[in-house]
Amino acid sequence: MQNSELAPYACDPAHSRGRRYPQAAAPTRNAYQRDRDRIVHSTAFRRLVYKTQVFLNHEGDLFRTRLTHSLEVAQLGRSIARTLRLHEDLVEAISLAHDLGHTPFGHAGQDALHRCMQAWGGFEHNLQSLRVVDHLEERYPDYDGLNLTFETREGILKHCSLEHARQLEAQEPGGVGARFLRREQPSLEAQLCNLADEIAYNAHDIDDGVRSGLITLAQVAQVPLFAQFMAQALAEHPQLQAPERQRRLLYEATRRMLSAQVYDVIDATRAALDDAGVASVQEVRAQAAPLVRFSPDMRAQSAALKRFLFQNLYRHPQVVETTGRAQRVVEELFAAYCAHPAQMKPGFAQRALQGDAAARARAVADFIAGMTDRFALREHQRLTGRHWLD
Repeated sequence: MQNSELAPYACDPAHSRGRRYPQAAAPTRNAYQRDRDRIVHSTAFRRLVYKTQVFLNHEGDLFRTRLTHSLEVAQLGRSIARTLRLHEDLVEAISLAHDLGHTPFGHAGQDALHRCMQAWGGFEHNLQSLRVVDHLEERYPDYDGLNLTFETREGILKHCSLEHARQLEAQEPGGVGARFLRREQPSLEAQLCNLADEIAYNAHDIDDGVRSGLITLAQVAQVPLFAQFMAQALAEHPQLQAPERQRRLLYEATRRMLSAQVYDVIDATRAALDDAGVASVQEVRAQAAPLVRFSPDMRAQSAALKRFLFQNLYRHPQVVETTGRAQRVVEELFAAYCAHPAQMKPGFAQRALQGDAAARARAVADFIAGMTDRFALREHQRLTGRHWLD
């Protein structure tokens, strides 16, 4: 999309707040395209292919990982952004980077690492994603991190505690932590990524849940949001009722559900933008609530779907047992590295050995958060002598 086609409330790279370390513009790419390319070539992005979404990496080759999830978020986000005349490249960059700070073993790993870090400020995966792009990536001779634009960094930090926002503000006055203290909204592109994230994981968790056998198509058919599109698919394609075509039925109903949610976001957001009368990015920031949204009915239906997934998939006994074991792996890795920092890779070991207790714990958390599922399991076996299923 050319800048002339952007809506007045979209982020324009020509008016970006820039990078922490100033750089000349690239001759063939705008600032957000450059951000996207740096993210795609980063080590942390490649690691997402072996990081869990819901099912652990070794449990199957076809389940979503953090990488495939990020790609799906980017696809949904760009589709909506183009229609709303928002900046597609910024949406893509935020979408691809939003999970860079996630631990191995999905939310189970995140929760375990948060408990381990309670005495030192806890662990927030959004904040960790920002740490990755600001500090932990080591690719350039003159600075740490990827040196992304303010707008991409703001979108990555979609949630942040007030305590951490104050710390960020002290380090970078008026930077990405400021909006949490001022109670401002992020850009529309950042808001869109938040909602595209929700749409994507609800849809693919249905698919992965049914594929795994932990939930059935008949169970999902009891959820109103999914049921209506399954009924539509069967009415138009009765042959999908056959047992051997259930996979096609699942795909078709999910596809229709995704499309309906995308169109709902477009319509509801357009109405919200018209009602608010915003004409600039700053006016977007001044709003009391996000403008990129579902309609009230779709919001209620999406919430009901999330409750179903929480009760029937995320709290399924098999998932709970597996994630419980994964949490013990993270907790035991944390204890082992804190006791023996030299067991970590040299850069992290040096940080841990030269700092105080808080610095040591943060170095350990950074090291563990960067692990893939398979590397964490190998390290756990190396350090404890036990297989994680023992």
